[in-house]
Amino acid sequence: MRTGVANLPLHGGKAPRWLFDRMVLLAREIVTTIVRDFGPDMVLTRLADPYWFQAFGCVLGFDWHSSGVTTTVYGAIKEGIKGLERDLGLFAAGGKGGRSRKTPSEIVSAGGSISVSPENLVYASRLSAKVDSAALQDGYQLYHHSFFFTKRGKWAVVQQGMNDSNRYARRYHWLGDGLGPKDGSGDFVSEPHSAVCCDSKGVALNLVAKEGGEARTTSTQISWERPETLIKDLKRLKTLNLPRRHHITVKDINPDRLFKTFLTTYERRPEDFERLLGMREWVQRRSGHLASFPSLSMA
Repeated sequence: MRTGVANLPLHGGKAPRWLFDRMVLLAREIVTTIVRDFGPDMVLTRLADPYWFQAFGCVLGFDWHSSGVTTTVYGAIKEGIKGLERDLGLFAAGGKGGRSRKTPSEIVSAGGSISVSPENLVYASRLSAKVDSAALQDGYQLYHHSFFFTKRGKWAVVQQGMNDSNRYARRYHWLGDGLGPKDGSGDFVSEPHSAVCCDSKGVALNLVAKEGGEARTTSTQISWERPETLIKDLKRLKTLNLPRRHHITVKDINPDRLFKTFLTTYERRPEDFERLLGMREWVQRRSGHLASFPSLSMA
């Protein structure tokens, strides 16, 4: 389940090296203690709590209420447990920017140390990013994706997006209990969130809301249409004058660039919205091929 959202002012720069080195040492001791006393699953539960994660950053010494908490705390944890993953039964993959695209390969590289197929974990990593970037359009572009998992296949996600207009970052927390690539389950695309914590809802298109079932079904059915028909309709829509807003509008769409995507969905005919959202992932799962991490952008 998606466990919460945190809104943070967007700050530049990075943590001083002397501070980060101390954060790494302290993060290692705290995580090791939690695993020893409660097991690795408890680490996932704590990291999936946006309030606990924020407080953890303060305990480690990074007490700025900024976007840097997410990337710095994750980096301290990943560096802190480096070399101890097998003993702890806890692993961390992903990171900021280009490092996020290495998430699948990092998960696969741990395959010899876990008791489940890494394929399911890669799928969970990709779909959680897809939901928070494409299915939930709230004006925040994902740029950081961190994936924590245990040797038994439990997982949690902490990822963050930025909004250049209001200079804020938004952090999304997931806990993987009860979620997975189950045929027809719709877990990832029907109310995967258990909580959303923010001061202002803002303008958002939430395709994973419970009441959005009809929209998901319609989107899937539209994907079955011939590309030529969809492109023709989109070009017709280009004549509309729409009010100014933060979320995507028709004027942002270039129909000609969408032809290839529409052709793929028309040929594959996804059965439901989850398969439509994760089209590339379903194709790769069937072929047994794990490609590099796709772009986190809506495109």
